[in-house]
Amino acid sequence: MSATDLAAVAQAMVARGRGVLAADESNATITKRFAALGIESTEENRRAYRDTLLSTPGLEDYISGVILYDETIRQSSADGTPFPTMLAQRSILPGIKVDTGSMPLANDNDEQVTEGLDGLRKRIAEYVSLGAKFAKWRAVIIIDEARGFPSDYALHCNAHALARYGALCQEGGLVPIIEPEVLMDGSNDIDVCFDVTVHAQRRVFQELDRQQVDPRGMVLKPNMVISGKGCATQASPQEVAERTLECLYRTVPPAVPGIAFLSGGQSASVATEHLDLMNRMGPHPWQLTFSYGRALQDEALRTWKGSTDNVAEAQKVASHRASLTSAAATGTYSRDMESAAV
Repeated sequence: MSATDLAAVAQAMVARGRGVLAADESNATITKRFAALGIESTEENRRAYRDTLLSTPGLEDYISGVILYDETIRQSSADGTPFPTMLAQRSILPGIKVDTGSMPLANDNDEQVTEGLDGLRKRIAEYVSLGAKFAKWRAVIIIDEARGFPSDYALHCNAHALARYGALCQEGGLVPIIEPEVLMDGSNDIDVCFDVTVHAQRRVFQELDRQQVDPRGMVLKPNMVISGKGCATQASPQEVAERTLECLYRTVPPAVPGIAFLSGGQSASVATEHLDLMNRMGPHPWQLTFSYGRALQDEALRTWKGSTDNVAEAQKVASHRASLTSAAATGTYSRDMESAAV
């Protein structure tokens, strides 16, 4: 795709009121989620679950794109239609996770770097031939104040890898989702999360510029600025929204068309409320939307439970959750909507 084509896809990914469904769990990850519900993780069960989500009636009203896993992009719906084709027929962009996961940094002490650059150009060409229009690569940034995490070493390695991935994607015809995730697992307060997120995003955009990644043809997928899970004092939703916006205004070029937040382990309702509050403070230089995984899927998965008898009900649940998140992307969500009849 040309730079103009890439920009058009990026704009479509963050179209007002629509966001990205992250359905790219690795087989190991989805096996754990299935096991918690007593579902056997066979290839057919994984296909059937993704089919349940992707064939949800009206999903295209709320979802602009779906990130698929390598296994999923090669699978088909119950009627034999390949998933990328089925999505495209509903005006939903097919995407693909291209990283191979995070591993310990060489000669380091428990910080991580995401791998998958080897052979990426060839994989991108194959995914384009399968119908993919965008890609995702997640970098993991750990906060541990006692150990001095994140180190400059970890920030550099992950920013460099994200930019190399982004450049290869744009060269090969995919819009890159750039995802530097500062984890919320620590005991740090919101001020520390803010400082780390600002630092991490600055490093990422410096590397993107060095490696000639066009900001008009990408989407940023950042964490929200929140208190760590172990922090005794949790920031209010209003403070989360304000500090996250402050971070974005300090670090993200206005040429980037949109920001699709990750939920990062927040509950569905909390992640939705935070997104809604930020949109109510707009307008902003970028569209603010979502790229949620568990926050969009968990309730539907618990409803489905691996049974064809539950497909219709699971789809109702999935549609309702997507509609609430869509409302947050336009600043029209309210908590009362959570209890509305599905």
